[in-house]
Amino acid sequence: MDEKLQQQLKEQLLEERNRAQEQIESFDNKSSFLEGSIGELNSEDQQHPGDTGTEMYEREKDLTFHRRAEEQISEIDHALEKMEKGTFGICEKTGKPIPDERLKAMPTARYRIDA
Repeated sequence: MDEKLQQQLKEQLLEERNRAQEQIESFDNKSSFLEGSIGELNSEDQQHPGDTGTEMYEREKDLTFHRRAEEQISEIDHALEKMEKGTFGICEKTGKPIPDERLKAMPTARYRIDA
């Protein structure tokens, strides 16, 4: 793989990792707020069931985004580790090079796609 392309992909991966980390921090701050608001709602005697449902929906949605951001960081870290080892761009299944176009579209790609 061309060193210039690999450096560009590394920069892209690091930017994506920073964005995912910011999302996680944002969700962590928001979830603290949501936990407090759910506690307040649960202490109310006049609580409407729709309020609880909305809060639970928002909490599940945030947890899903949080998990996805964690998975994304894990995949990025794996790709960066492969760059350090010199195995970036090599299919983990076949050992053949992954086409540059695929890596440009998805720098965390682990496998070739043979048509």
